[in-house]
Amino acid sequence: MPKDNFGKQYDVTSSGTNSQGNRYDSRDYGSSAPNQNSYHYSNKDGSYYYSNSNGSSYYNDGKGNATYSTPSSGSSRSSGSSGTAKK
Repeated sequence: MPKDNFGKQYDVTSSGTNSQGNRYDSRDYGSSAPNQNSYHYSNKDGSYYYSNSNGSSYYNDGKGNATYSTPSSGSSRSSGSSGTAKK
């Protein structure tokens, strides 16, 4: 069973490439996860998006800019090309 960047195990329930050529997978973390059904997109333009099991989300535009949103407050923080952000 694969693990995400937080070390949480998940089952891949579907995966593939959409009509725009972007790859995706849907992940089932089980009933104990705050966000049981999360997903990951990896786009042709180099950007990617994670919907995480804890309810947070992470977006990277592929150009050094990233946004991370926390689950509890809905707040987000961004980093530019000079900063770093973790998934």
